[in-house]
Amino acid sequence: MQASMEFKLPAQVRKKGKWFISSCNLLDVHSQGHTREHAERNLKDALATFLLSCYERGTLEVVLREAGFVPAVGRHQKLKPAARGRKEVTVPLPFSIERAHSRAASA
Repeated sequence: MQASMEFKLPAQVRKKGKWFISSCNLLDVHSQGHTREHAERNLKDALATFLLSCYERGTLEVVLREAGFVPAVGRHQKLKPAARGRKEVTVPLPFSIERAHSRAASA
């Protein structure tokens, strides 16, 4: 079965010398690029890789809780607007979920 989720995370991109540095300080994930757009795209890729890695290792819930996320079961929470000079990046996470009996049968 395929599933997906989407994260909206605070981010900032700033110029440092010839590079643009992109950061999501909330999760301590950073990247860079030659242009603002490239730095933002690289940050999205880095965040997706980080979050998928946490999911695969079974640590995603702990990592998100330690970053200040709280469960919002059955309701939608609106994020506060990004602070001045900051923005949000949307990170889509597609992944596959195996059925429990499929795993047991292949083991």
